[in-house]
Amino acid sequence: MSQFLPEQFATNVYYDRTFDRDAAKILPGEYYFTGKDMLIVTVLGSCVAACIRDRVSGVGGMNHFMLPDGGGDADSPVSASMRYGTYAMEVLINDVLKAGARRENLEAKVFGGGNVLRGFIAINVGERNAQFVRDYLRAENIRIVAEDLNDIHPRKVYFFPRTGKVLVKKLKQMNNNTLVNREQDYASRLQTSKVSGDVELF
Repeated sequence: MSQFLPEQFATNVYYDRTFDRDAAKILPGEYYFTGKDMLIVTVLGSCVAACIRDRVSGVGGMNHFMLPDGGGDADSPVSASMRYGTYAMEVLINDVLKAGARRENLEAKVFGGGNVLRGFIAINVGERNAQFVRDYLRAENIRIVAEDLNDIHPRKVYFFPRTGKVLVKKLKQMNNNTLVNREQDYASRLQTSKVSGDVELF
């Protein structure tokens, strides 16, 4: 195991007074899944979050990933950028299935891919993320039942896996650069880190 994995289980679990339940906050490169009546929340810029759940049992989770901007051999069938996105999706789907979800009951809601990082505009990292998650879920036969992708605004996403409800708040005004700095830092860590092990496709 390398000291940096592109996807890590979120540790920021707290009690959310607004929604009167436990909540998990996920940052870039993190994910969380649960069978409990919880809330999973994240803030997205150019990153994408996939909310995947079993519509019968209510077991579900969310990931938050950014494909590296460039890096790797673009001619490779599995480029570095695809590996991170694929890894993030594989980890979440596998863990949800291990927690009792059934593959035939899985549905997805996908968010993010905003054009919010200056300097990334030329490579359209947000659009690439959005297209990647759509293509990936189509290939896995997981139906996308809702999406809010692209645009120029960051979003705050609240996901309730038990019911499948999602609330999205567009952040029109950001008074600080926390989100942009967080995503730029995450992108630079991805560029300097190797993916450990091979991704197991199923």
